[in-house]
Amino acid sequence: MVSGCLFLMGLLWLWGCGGPSSGGAKASPKAVPLGETAGAQTGLRLVYQDSMELAFAENFSVDHYEGGYTLLTIADGTKILVVPEEKEVPEGVGEDVILLRRPVGDLYLVASASMDMFDALDAVDAVTLSGQKEEGWYIDSAREAMAEGRMLYAGKYNQPDYELIVSKGCSLAIENNMISHAPEVVEMLQSFGIPVMIDDSSYESHPLGRVEWIKFYGALLGEEEKAERIFEEQTDILEKVTADERTDGTVAFFYLTSNGMAQVRQSSDYVPKLIELAGGSYAFDGLGDPDSRLSTMNLQLEEFYSGAKDADFLIYNSSVDGGVASLEELLDKWELLKDFRAVQEGKVFCTTNDLYQQSMSIGYLMEDIHQMLLGEEDDFHFLFRLE
Repeated sequence: MVSGCLFLMGLLWLWGCGGPSSGGAKASPKAVPLGETAGAQTGLRLVYQDSMELAFAENFSVDHYEGGYTLLTIADGTKILVVPEEKEVPEGVGEDVILLRRPVGDLYLVASASMDMFDALDAVDAVTLSGQKEEGWYIDSAREAMAEGRMLYAGKYNQPDYELIVSKGCSLAIENNMISHAPEVVEMLQSFGIPVMIDDSSYESHPLGRVEWIKFYGALLGEEEKAERIFEEQTDILEKVTADERTDGTVAFFYLTSNGMAQVRQSSDYVPKLIELAGGSYAFDGLGDPDSRLSTMNLQLEEFYSGAKDADFLIYNSSVDGGVASLEELLDKWELLKDFRAVQEGKVFCTTNDLYQQSMSIGYLMEDIHQMLLGEEDDFHFLFRLE
């Protein structure tokens, strides 16, 4: 009787009538299943087993079914059913469910921040097509794979090489949120039978929610235990940092644009939350729209001056322009920075260039900020002081 109920729960879920982890999912974009197997009448029925426990992530879920079947769901409604090698495709799978068979491979990865997770899982070889050129990678394993021809450049998000992607038998295109500016690309990929998912990790409200997406990729690739161990390393850092005494030092995290603006993080973004978790306070309180999914905003330099002049620390974000090597180079960008308290006290720092690709670095960046606030900077990972 119990088995029958579980079977009904699992089957109804796949038919879109509710079930495990389905609460709160938004309307699903049209996803094209692989080949002609979707909806095959094999007679196999899925029996729900359990769901993955998540600590911080809110934009995906993972449900396990008997026989090793795994269903991944993203907050936008995208569903991916991973079928074990040599197992049958279950009956009643709708056309809105992407089907992948293990071992999962031949991926087109445009969401470059996710490559760090593939690297951590020793699964870079699952990616055969890249949205980043070889010289654009800061991740050694990805750069080496491209140098050796095991991974090929297939165009950026809005200009993919459709012919190459189709010829290489791409099983799934993993896009970032920039693809929302080029919806025609999704339609074209799907018209060629290439399913598309959007990595929503950047929309996680908690900094470690972003890191927890390694569990999503671990479930996709059949490496859930390894993903859990890697994630625990990051949560251990959080526990260590939050156990220490707060300093409440104020921090301004910024970048100076080429058109004379200061780009800062909205107060609801993960960086201000990271600063708070590290024991500090973000210099701009209540900045931006908390309901917006935008992470940054541009301020007139006068407004930035007013909000950050008395901040205890300045952190220059190098991810856009490659950063600066010295305090003098930063002052060359805007001379009035010399009036800032942090500049006068020698408390100006810069992120390393590779930070934006290091999605598994968030715990270490939090640790860096914590050490910065305490005046301890011997073991920085992604920060350095500007002299």
